[in-house]
Amino acid sequence: MSNYHIKNFPEYFHVYRNSVRNPELFWEEIAEEHFLWREKWHKVVSWDFSKPEIKWYEGAKLNITENCIDRHLYTNAHKTAIIFEPNNPDEEAQHITYKDLHERVNQMANVLKSKGIQKGDRVCIYLPMIPELAISLLACARIGAIHSVVFAGFSSTALSTRINDSECKMVITSDGSYRGAKTIDLKGIVDEALVSCLCVEAVLVVNRINSEIEMKPERDFWIAPLLAEASKECAPEIMDAEDPLFILYTSGSTGKPKGMVHTTAGYMVYTAYTFKNVFQYTKGDVYWCTADIGWITGHSYIVYGPLANGATTVLFEGVPNYPNYGRFWEIVEKHKVNQFYTAPTAIRALAKEGVDFVDHHDLTSIKVLGTVGEPINEEAWHWYDDNIGKKKAPIVDTWWQTETGGVMITPIPFSTPTKPTYATLPFLGIQPVLMDENGNEITGNQVDGKLCIKYPWPSIARTIWGDHQRFKDTYFSTFKNMYFTGDGALRDEVGYYRITGRVDDVIIVSGHNLGTAPIEDAINEHPAVSESAIVGFPHDIKGNALYGYVTLKETGESRDHDNLRKEINQMITEQIGPIAKLDKIQFTEGLPKTRSGKIMRRILRKIACKDTSNLGDTSTLLNPEVVQDIMDNVL
Repeated sequence: MSNYHIKNFPEYFHVYRNSVRNPELFWEEIAEEHFLWREKWHKVVSWDFSKPEIKWYEGAKLNITENCIDRHLYTNAHKTAIIFEPNNPDEEAQHITYKDLHERVNQMANVLKSKGIQKGDRVCIYLPMIPELAISLLACARIGAIHSVVFAGFSSTALSTRINDSECKMVITSDGSYRGAKTIDLKGIVDEALVSCLCVEAVLVVNRINSEIEMKPERDFWIAPLLAEASKECAPEIMDAEDPLFILYTSGSTGKPKGMVHTTAGYMVYTAYTFKNVFQYTKGDVYWCTADIGWITGHSYIVYGPLANGATTVLFEGVPNYPNYGRFWEIVEKHKVNQFYTAPTAIRALAKEGVDFVDHHDLTSIKVLGTVGEPINEEAWHWYDDNIGKKKAPIVDTWWQTETGGVMITPIPFSTPTKPTYATLPFLGIQPVLMDENGNEITGNQVDGKLCIKYPWPSIARTIWGDHQRFKDTYFSTFKNMYFTGDGALRDEVGYYRITGRVDDVIIVSGHNLGTAPIEDAINEHPAVSESAIVGFPHDIKGNALYGYVTLKETGESRDHDNLRKEINQMITEQIGPIAKLDKIQFTEGLPKTRSGKIMRRILRKIACKDTSNLGDTSTLLNPEVVQDIMDNVL
């Protein structure tokens, strides 16, 4: 059936039309013909956005690891599943075949079971980008445990919050990690986090950097000796289609991170299907997504999507500028990468260094380029197109979210004509709409509004762990019978979509969604700080950077402002992680507020962006005089 691999624009339109006219039949055919099921479903989809309640492939039984590993063993056992490229270019890359992966996942699964992990238990994974990270995810899925990966750049406070929220029984970590020329003490961060995590019974530790670490008796275990004793056979736990596969936390605008729950069958079908089409993956290709598995991009498009298609996927431990800014291109040349998927932030950083680092490398293997994490600006798009794709490799500017599980709006390479800064058209089966402030759908083209989706897709998140009401309030209460993405978008004259950014208090910095509330909370804990407000402003490399307006208590006024700035950023690093540090901190006499006490971030955003031509009517503010003071002292 050609529906599984779209090859041209007329075919896209034909299949898209069918997919939205009869979604049940469309998703049934995709699921039926391309996956391994222990039992078939009795209902393709049932949904009610008012509750919200969404179910796909009800009654079906499966194990996602059989689809990602076992079924490939009959024809491709010796094909490379994962290429591990270490941080240090002098360390040899590892080629892990599907047979190797099968054995290693089974061994890890047996170790988890030996430590008491059962179906439904939550396992927190706090690891660098090493093979054990992918293997740990798959081992959890093998036995029906729910994995919760926490990006290994988060602080101990952020880690403990996530462990406690989902009551993880186990943490899998390493002694430390390499990041460019630095090493990071991951085990130390875990130890600090676990002081306040009574739910954790065991910690498994990978030896990655050979550092001296403290091992707590009867809680901490080196993983290598346990794996050495473990059997290479482990029967997969047969899961229900709607059993949770993983929890992944995303920043909330109101402070507490949201544990998005993704279930098994629908997520598998959608990530596999999008991977195949968005990257036009064909047999023998080598695919590389540079994201971290700590984010949804890594879950869907380093691990599950590629492996479900029997692909070869690259896992890179390092950073784009170590040992120099040519590292990405050296890896592309070395492994003859065919599909390359990265963030606009990385592209801007590499473009800033010029093309010398690019020109030394043979990039002719590249067939498709992709971007993810935030909309790509036009200048970066052209640099990518000219210097990396040599105008021969189409760029897929993909829009999607942790909550959506997979790519939602994207060009299909060699089919959809691309347009810089536009994510272009909805993926097959996706029904986007633009809504106005009054809850009405905006029809026609050359319009902008709030981006919603009016029909469920298989990989939509099902709930927020432990807080279904928040799930409803956040995504399904703004517009009736719609999933609200939280993003604004415009639709051009031909129906292409361009994402214009968040409409809530979440700022995308270097592709990371950062809620302003938790950052402000961290700042406000400083004894000299009275209150604060965070906004985003344009940044050449990061896309957006963070600008903090901070009002000090009386006692703090005489303090050294430079030192205060360092202390504030240190507190943010400790509470959230270095990714949330502020680029600029302006100390103010006060913050502009409405008469009901709400901080007018819209005004602060314009001042930070040095766009003060139209601040609107400030006379109705409680304290209009502070606006001029802030403008006079803007950094």
